[in-house]
Amino acid sequence: MSEPASISTGIAARYATAMFELAQEGGALDALEADVAALEAAMADSADLRDLISSPIYGRDETQAAIGGVSDAMGLNAITGNTLRLMAQKRRLFVMPALLRALRERIAEHKGEVTADVLSAKALTQAQSDKLKKALSASVGREVQLNTAVDENLIGGLVVKVGSKMIDTSIRAKLNALQNTMKEVG
Repeated sequence: MSEPASISTGIAARYATAMFELAQEGGALDALEADVAALEAAMADSADLRDLISSPIYGRDETQAAIGGVSDAMGLNAITGNTLRLMAQKRRLFVMPALLRALRERIAEHKGEVTADVLSAKALTQAQSDKLKKALSASVGREVQLNTAVDENLIGGLVVKVGSKMIDTSIRAKLNALQNTMKEVG
């Protein structure tokens, strides 16, 4: 892991731990989970928000006021809003994507869930997602939440990552394996 990435991860982990513990003590884990989902959606939808958290051209006061306004407009929990304001004051908003990932992991762990990253050649139907979720839950012995993405380069099949395990049933992987086998023969 590169040094800047590990620094960001470390900063995000400390904020995530503090936020999670405060929410747990205050009985606000459901609100924190809703805030994480809302912030992830807002970051995916808003280039202005992504620019605000990553651009150094905005001053501390300007950033703090803007993120406070965003927090208030979104109706975020006090723990989330105050943490974002503090992060803006300390010029640490750039770790927000890592913070949201860390919070999602902590909440899932607390609920006994595990997240599976699923890459498919085309979007999965609801029936396919449900069947995959059920099969993975039976395999890992815990409730599984799917994080799906589409990569048309797979040609067909799936690439599933659960924790440190990866299952690659894609046509691309099979063609690559066949190509390597042919190289060994000839």
